[in-house]
Amino acid sequence: MKKFIYTLLFTSLSVGVSAQKADGTTKSLVAAERAFAADAVKDGANAAFTKYAADDALVFRPNPINAKKFYATAPDMKDLDWTPVQARVSRSGDWGFTSGSYVVGTDKKSYGHYLSVWRVNDGKWEFILDLGAETNKALSKPTTNFVEPKDHYIPKYANGKDLKVSREVINTTEKTLNTTLKSFGASAFAGFLNNDARLLFPGTEPLIGKENIQAFCNRMIDKINLKTTAFDKALGGDFAYTYGVATIDYKTDLRESFNYIFIWERQSDGNWNIMTQIFTLAER
Repeated sequence: MKKFIYTLLFTSLSVGVSAQKADGTTKSLVAAERAFAADAVKDGANAAFTKYAADDALVFRPNPINAKKFYATAPDMKDLDWTPVQARVSRSGDWGFTSGSYVVGTDKKSYGHYLSVWRVNDGKWEFILDLGAETNKALSKPTTNFVEPKDHYIPKYANGKDLKVSREVINTTEKTLNTTLKSFGASAFAGFLNNDARLLFPGTEPLIGKENIQAFCNRMIDKINLKTTAFDKALGGDFAYTYGVATIDYKTDLRESFNYIFIWERQSDGNWNIMTQIFTLAER
């Protein structure tokens, strides 16, 4: 009997670790995301988020708070489910992100977008940032976009100072974006977006493609100001993130504050463009 109990316990622990196992592929990150969502349905959101969160992970509910601290006291629920539709992993295999849609409730449902940033710790995926934005039920089924790293590459830095300088380029790029936004308004995003960029904004369908995002910004937004809170770059040098607070002045003479996360991708010419961005209303 004891042997049977030990076997069950070992099997359970092995499955949990295996679900989060990182092997440098996007496939492994998507598997971790899907296992995370399944655990939330089976065991409740509190247990699942605590299990998959890094010790320093932040969730935006709506303002940033330590994930484990938040889920230690948050009302639990088993009616939260989500599906990744986009995922990338850095060439260095240490960092990745997922985005997609979520649904809450059984009879009366609510819907939203989410974006999560993941980091490898001790061979397993743990999320370090998670932000969701409420929206309406999608009118069409999204197409999945999971792309594997083109190769495996980890550069060598002489010391911590060189690594810090390497990461600072992301902060500088976002400051340049903000200066350009102040001068030219939301149209300035055009010079900082991938052609296939995604915008996840409250109350809207996912906007995919630079032209669609620009049309939305030109139609809705008069001015936007970014205040960067933090930034980091994957060791592979191909992806990075920033997060902070955006103040948006609409063309309807309304101002709102948002928490945001931007995912940046390095281009072949060395410049950085936004691949995916998400906003959620902030509490002030």
